[in-house]
Amino acid sequence: MTRHAFEEQLDGLHRKLMSMGTLVEEAIHKSIKSLVERDVQLAEQVIASDHLINELEHEIEVGCFQMIALQQPVGGDLRRLGTMLKLVTDLERMGDHAVSIAKTTRRLMAEPYVKPLIDIPLMADHVKAMVRDSLNAYIGIDKQAAEEIAARDDIVDKLFSTIFRDLIDVMTKNGQSISQGTHLLLVAQYLERIADHVTNICEWIIYMSTGKMTDLNN
Repeated sequence: MTRHAFEEQLDGLHRKLMSMGTLVEEAIHKSIKSLVERDVQLAEQVIASDHLINELEHEIEVGCFQMIALQQPVGGDLRRLGTMLKLVTDLERMGDHAVSIAKTTRRLMAEPYVKPLIDIPLMADHVKAMVRDSLNAYIGIDKQAAEEIAARDDIVDKLFSTIFRDLIDVMTKNGQSISQGTHLLLVAQYLERIADHVTNICEWIIYMSTGKMTDLNN
């Protein structure tokens, strides 16, 4: 395979990866929107479309392994393919967390909320922006952007702590709110985990750029 053909095949995998990332970002957005607006039909859309994310993960993995096996890339090319394999795993898990949030909408559809949902949507906005920006940093192999995006995980962690304290306070004062409060805490935890997956992606972007692994989860 010529260098031009190699780059074309790699670009095709990049496009699939960006499509997968867009689907994941949409799933996060729709799952939180379904929760806030109590829109079960929207939640069902998120659950039903998860197979599209899984299919793209499989297609990208197969494409990467084929290129590694047939072309035996080295150096930067091998790092790019290895990074892509890691990214699709993190993206697929983000999609799973969005599905879990959508399933929470199902569970809580018949209950009035124990408190207005303000910080959870705010947390989701930060997380969605981190997902989108990390994919752009990946395409640009932008080490500095990856470091800056990973640092924004601190904002997500602080929002999680606020949500945790508020819901614990509500559950302590009202025993009947414990079940719902627990489900909402899990939603916040799903968002926190998505942000952690973004941090993983940022670490792999730095690896792709420098050839060195960096721990950004400090």
